[in-house]
Amino acid sequence: MNKKINEINPQTLAFLAKCLADENRLRILFCVSKEKKSVSTIVEELQLSQPLISHHLKELKRSLLVNVERCGPFVYYELSDDRILSILEKLSELGDDLLKARISF
Repeated sequence: MNKKINEINPQTLAFLAKCLADENRLRILFCVSKEKKSVSTIVEELQLSQPLISHHLKELKRSLLVNVERCGPFVYYELSDDRILSILEKLSELGDDLLKARISF
């Protein structure tokens, strides 16, 4: 069901948009979109430092975009909601369309 424009909460959108406005966070979300992954697996797949990955995971957790599961010494991350991936795909399509139609910046 589509919300009417006056039912959309700008604060909620800004909260999520701020977290999504980082390329590394987006890469992490795509990385954990299919299955739970440990920090070390994410580090290996994305070729970024462990402290940087941990920082971004903390922000994604704070923004409620990932779920965290501890299993012994390992911590696993996954998307908190499958709709996140489809929304990111739609945003990407919109961005591509807008950039194709631009005349200048």
